Amino acid sequence: MIKFEDILQRFTPSLTWNIPVDDKRIFLTFDDGPVPEATAWVLDELNKFQVKATFFCVGENVRRNPDLYERIIIEGHSVGNHTQHHMNGWKTEKTKYLNDVKECSKFIKSGIFRPPYGRLKLNQIKELKKKYSIIMWDVLSMDYDHRLSPENCIERVKRRTKPGSIVVFHDSAKAMPRLKKSLPVLLSYFINEGFTPDLINMNYGRKARLE
Repeated sequence: MIKFEDILQRFTPSLTWNIPVDDKRIFLTFDDGPVPEATAWVLDELNKFQVKATFFCVGENVRRNPDLYERIIIEGHSVGNHTQHHMNGWKTEKTKYLNDVKECSKFIKSGIFRPPYGRLKLNQIKELKKKYSIIMWDVLSMDYDHRLSPENCIERVKRRTKPGSIVVFHDSAKAMPRLKKSLPVLLSYFINEGFTPDLINMNYGRKARLE
């Protein structure tokens, strides 16, 4: 079966879909927070396993939950721009989209960016790459999909994760019914299999410049 990620990657090979490594590092990421319903719990679980992750935050959620965002930073995780209002790049005109990213940058000082839904137009990519490393993924947990069980998410991630993989979870209320059961199992699995979760920064992909 052809994965959605494979189709996207075929048309956007210049984006960062995985990170070449010579060890068993992987890169865990969480999209869409911070929100009270999910982010604090995710941080607690990461602390239990002494694991660091990268949070691609929505600017509006940071504005509403500054203490949660500050906790992400204080506990040593990295952050990235995920637009101010969780915009779909395919459905948004270039200038409006770029302005939304710029608004988000007032709340999130980072040189990495991930588009919501993984959807960007080529003209948006061209402009964003002037300032950001655009971080995509090669393993999507699908934890947001209510049609899947936690076991489905676990099996999907186990089957697809390899050294250098960028794995996507969501610290959102919608994902919690699956994330709450799957994340502890997967964190234990990664550690037992000898994987070392690492942080993503602006040095991955194209060198980015902070505003």
